[in-house]
Amino acid sequence: MRISRTKTAKRNAGDPRYISLKLRDINQLFNSMDPSPFVEKDLDDDAEEFIVSWAREFPPEAPICLRVYLEQWPAEDPKQLITTAVHNHFTHRASITDLELRSLMKQGRTSLLIGLLFLSVCLLLSKALSGHQVDTWAAVVRESLTIAGWVAMWRPMQIYLYDWWPLWQRSRIFEKLGHMPVELTHRPTN
Repeated sequence: MRISRTKTAKRNAGDPRYISLKLRDINQLFNSMDPSPFVEKDLDDDAEEFIVSWAREFPPEAPICLRVYLEQWPAEDPKQLITTAVHNHFTHRASITDLELRSLMKQGRTSLLIGLLFLSVCLLLSKALSGHQVDTWAAVVRESLTIAGWVAMWRPMQIYLYDWWPLWQRSRIFEKLGHMPVELTHRPTN
């Protein structure tokens, strides 16, 4: 599979960005291990990674168009088949990524609840110990409880500050790719 991207000079914001795939035949686009019919098949991992990586390179608002160049043209016109298969694949990937995002947010809510409860207990115990003894060991236990309570908040903070947005961006890219125009051209080997 030869894969390339066409570069042009200056672009207007509304001009589509093109991702070009040069394939020997239609089967190179699909995962050969998937027994499903073409319109339901997974794309080849390398082809998907190439398309997604170039889509990430383009500005988020820029329209994207996939150009597929086939050296060996099948008996039946494959344009509708490839367009439907590509759209189905990326729409499915978008829905799976949305499920992952919802699952992560649910995990974040659960982690936040557990973290807040644990932090509250640790701070209450620390406060209770502060009134009794003033020796070094009591101070170490109080500080340890305070630190442990805040460490329990690490995971929910990580989810809500950092982990959600890469999934959200990936979902947006998959949605965009699920609706992009697909052009198909017969380019015989010279």
